[in-house]
Amino acid sequence: MNKYGQDLFKGSAIYYSKYRPMYPSSLIRFLVEKFSLNGEQNLLDLGCGTGQLTMRFSDWCNKIVGIDTEPEMINEAKRLHQEVRMGQIHWFNGKLEQYKAQHNEQFNLVIIAKAFHWMDRPKVLDELFNMVTDGGGVAIIDNYDPNQSLTEWQEKTNEIIEKWYGKDRRAGKATYTHPIMSHEEVLSNSKFNVEIHNLPTYEITWTIESILGNLYSTSYGSKLFLGNNIELFERELREALLDISNSGEFKEKLTLSVKLGIKNC
Repeated sequence: MNKYGQDLFKGSAIYYSKYRPMYPSSLIRFLVEKFSLNGEQNLLDLGCGTGQLTMRFSDWCNKIVGIDTEPEMINEAKRLHQEVRMGQIHWFNGKLEQYKAQHNEQFNLVIIAKAFHWMDRPKVLDELFNMVTDGGGVAIIDNYDPNQSLTEWQEKTNEIIEKWYGKDRRAGKATYTHPIMSHEEVLSNSKFNVEIHNLPTYEITWTIESILGNLYSTSYGSKLFLGNNIELFERELREALLDISNSGEFKEKLTLSVKLGIKNC
């Protein structure tokens, strides 16, 4: 499932569960209404990470499966799930094809949130098609917008990250390159019918701690890449951001894109 190999997010799970921003409730409402989720359906979260989004569908689905290739992510998802004790969720560490070989199941909805770009996308969609019920679908969720203008604090943060991490965006033992073909094009070439939805803009409030924690939750921002320079990097970023806002709070406006692949009856 992950074309960049193992250990892509090794060491990041604790930061992922604590500092990744939550998706807005408008996303849950949209998918519940779109797929008529009423507690009887099955849901698959592919590339589920530490499972915060997965668990938010507990009231709306009969059975939920969360799959991720990183064992630390699945272990953290299990820990969080045990704390909240919500829903019937099966956590699976491995690839989609491995799960499919062991379980003969169908799902009304498959969600892939900020993870599709890591996958062999045509292959994954082909594997999912027979796993999705008639009238069900795949929801590819992302707030990535290459054309979005950056705020002053974001430009300064990126400048300092590039200084300490380098210009290349590392991903595990490789270098990340963003896919040339868009998710929409990949979906259009699959057996699914495509719908594109943009949800209302929402706002996130960041602190310096959460900016750092979110960075460390990413594949390219792993602390491992900083070596012995963690303290120096954090000090420079903290001082630079406080020069921009002495309150230590920073706003970001985001638009969530939901690209649907619908399996028509």
